[in-house]
Amino acid sequence: MPRLLIIHHTPSPHMQAMFEAVVSGATDPEIEGVEVERRAALAVTASDVLAADGYLLGSPANLGYMSGALKHAFDTFYYPCLDSTRGRPFGFYLHGNEGTEGAERGVRSVTTGLGWEQVAAPVIVMGAPGKEEIQQCWELGATVAAQLMG
Repeated sequence: MPRLLIIHHTPSPHMQAMFEAVVSGATDPEIEGVEVERRAALAVTASDVLAADGYLLGSPANLGYMSGALKHAFDTFYYPCLDSTRGRPFGFYLHGNEGTEGAERGVRSVTTGLGWEQVAAPVIVMGAPGKEEIQQCWELGATVAAQLMG
């Protein structure tokens, strides 16, 4: 069964709301035959990443960059997964209270290096996520999970 791995750093209520919407989309009953795993960015291992067939990444934008937790996750699995995960689908979501450009650039840079294929537009939220942004997170989860359906 294909596996979708959600790697997230969820330290705030806004990030929690976005994470829950992503999970809800990824686990929608219409998406069949896809196992969804959730790992906190500080707990994910290279083995988790190697065992997955696609990825969703979630991070706050801290001081204009991805969270230290997500950066640590990338540092942990980048080289062990470099040649083995090329071409796998992914998507990402970010939350910021100020600029998110550096965080977006950082995530794109690392995933480009890994050779992952972005299959959905990122969801970038500034401030409190509203109904529309929560729906976009749901759609992001559903889209990436649907890419893995048999």
